Amino acid sequence: MSPLNPSSESVLQVSDLTVSYGAIKAINGLSFEVRSGAIVTLVGGNGAGKSTTLRTLSGLLRAQSGRVIFRGETISNLPAHEIVARGLCHVPEGRMIFSNLTVDENLTMGAYLQTNAALRAKDRDYVFSIFPRLKERLRQTAGTLSGGEQQMLAIGRALMGRPKFLLLDEPSLGIAPRLITTIFEKIVEINRTQGITILLVEQNANLALEISSYAYVLETGRIALEGPSQELRSHPQLKATYLGG
Repeated sequence: MSPLNPSSESVLQVSDLTVSYGAIKAINGLSFEVRSGAIVTLVGGNGAGKSTTLRTLSGLLRAQSGRVIFRGETISNLPAHEIVARGLCHVPEGRMIFSNLTVDENLTMGAYLQTNAALRAKDRDYVFSIFPRLKERLRQTAGTLSGGEQQMLAIGRALMGRPKFLLLDEPSLGIAPRLITTIFEKIVEINRTQGITILLVEQNANLALEISSYAYVLETGRIALEGPSQELRSHPQLKATYLGG
């Protein structure tokens, strides 16, 4: 699984971002960038601020200070639906599918901004080409799917929004080991074939570093370490803390 080689263009810039839960700073002066066409991963322990970062970028949380620029436009604290409309889509931790709706209805919800029926059909066909299992379960209630199938649906729903940039939060969480490799192969395929930039948060640091081109290590809401993923895989501090080495 080799990710698409990123271009030199920076598509997302995060500058001095601070996010607090009451008196507790979850993110404290965070700055990083993601280049167009890349898969970039955020690595860190529980409570490091990884999910909070993604939730802030997608507009689900409000930043206390700092700036987020996406494709040349400041999107800091825009409403979530306006950020989605600009091409930045979030696949949240825990998947957050609509459990009482069918697979078909979930995919339709993902395309709520798309008014062109032909494009909706084209996007749906692409989702089925990536995840054929979803087509087999089109009329099935989403809550009855396996964990892996729900993750496929969560990613497929985001793809129905025609994203230019995907935020993926813990895609391996709660998935049978035999399906984890499949999910990550599909993530690389989406990146490679569609050119969609991906910012990945993943508990399996080895796997995240394997498919990404660049990585940032978060500790207590700040960048503690950064560099090309293949170089960080051999970094003594990272191996000892996150890679079981």
